[in-house]
Amino acid sequence: MKTYQEMSREELTSLRDELSGAYEAVKRKGLSLNMARGKPSPSQLDLSMDMLNVLNSGSAVNDVSGIDCRNYGEMDGIYEAKKLLGDMIGADPENVIVCGNSSLSIMYDSVARSMLFGVAGSTPWCKLPAVKFLCPVPGYDRHFAITEKLGIEMINIPMNEDGPDMAAVREYAESDAAVKGIWCVPKYSNPTGITYSDDVVRAFAALKPAAEDFRIYWDNAYAVHDLYEDSRDTLLNIMEECKKAGHEDMVLQFCSTSKITFAGSGIAGIASSSANLDWCRKEMTIRTIGYDKMNQFRHALHLKDMDGIRKRMAEHAAIIRPKFQAVYDCFDKELQGLGIGTWTKPRGGYFISFDALDGCAKAIVAKCKEAGMTTTGAGATFPYKKDPRDRNIRIAPTFPSLEDVREAAALFALCVKLCSVEKLLNQS
Repeated sequence: MKTYQEMSREELTSLRDELSGAYEAVKRKGLSLNMARGKPSPSQLDLSMDMLNVLNSGSAVNDVSGIDCRNYGEMDGIYEAKKLLGDMIGADPENVIVCGNSSLSIMYDSVARSMLFGVAGSTPWCKLPAVKFLCPVPGYDRHFAITEKLGIEMINIPMNEDGPDMAAVREYAESDAAVKGIWCVPKYSNPTGITYSDDVVRAFAALKPAAEDFRIYWDNAYAVHDLYEDSRDTLLNIMEECKKAGHEDMVLQFCSTSKITFAGSGIAGIASSSANLDWCRKEMTIRTIGYDKMNQFRHALHLKDMDGIRKRMAEHAAIIRPKFQAVYDCFDKELQGLGIGTWTKPRGGYFISFDALDGCAKAIVAKCKEAGMTTTGAGATFPYKKDPRDRNIRIAPTFPSLEDVREAAALFALCVKLCSVEKLLNQS
């Protein structure tokens, strides 16, 4: 099999005509496919419907310590919820605050709090001449949206196969006091599916930032989201490693049940050192008198413990694993060996990362849209939506039906081929 780069102009021209005909035939189908966001499918949400039955008007609504979950107070959340989230990410209950339904909200509040009031007594960022954040790329678009919205300069950090380029992280963090943080999705990263190696986690813990208020924003969104029970990634405990290194205040860890129970009605938490949590509480008491303890109680009754979480995640995996496999099978069949793209095959999480030929991502996304398929926008996985090589596209196979995933993967592969041929013809 020849790669596209090895084909003559005549071969490429003939192939373009063939692919164009196939593409026009797909357009006539009037498809409506969506692989844009990492949402659970309806069948995944159905798994948690029994949670609606664990409480009723006759239920006792006091937690294990006797707190009335219907009332104000208990800023940290109820013990059962603190333990549930803590066990999920490897944090002691006393180092967890359980908040509302969204870890993204906690992250936004944490950055905004730092901007307005400073980090644990440090100078508010809004009073500094420059504030910078390190951003492993490709990465999570909503992380980048937070720092962009607040006017924080973002610096691209390349992702290697074992996590961020730690030499680059050290260079920026340890030499520039304006660098105040780094975004991380350490297990099954969004979008690459990479899990940080033990060496990378230890390198984070060993950082000696120039800024005393530098924090690692450890978004452990996919801590339990394994696709294969017999082949799952493991992640070293960042909080334990930071404590060993004498840097226990350096990490803020975030998590939620958004892709475990109901995506819009889960519980979320922040885990960190006592000093950091005291700083968070000080500002949280102005913002709220307490979070939704009834929802926390409901989750604790429904999921119970880590055994309950593992059982639920195995049920999720059984639903979404065939969808990931359908994408792999299609790409292996249609694109392998052609020299026009590479893709990840993660063992967990919600995304597949695809790298096309340089300069092709926007064209592929446009072709897909024209044929009735919505994908994540080209450039979305980079700060300011600017992919310097215009090649990365995030694929989210969880929400559509398996049949739609197969059709979407086939259309995507066709658009990759067509755009690649057109690029190579334009170059020759």
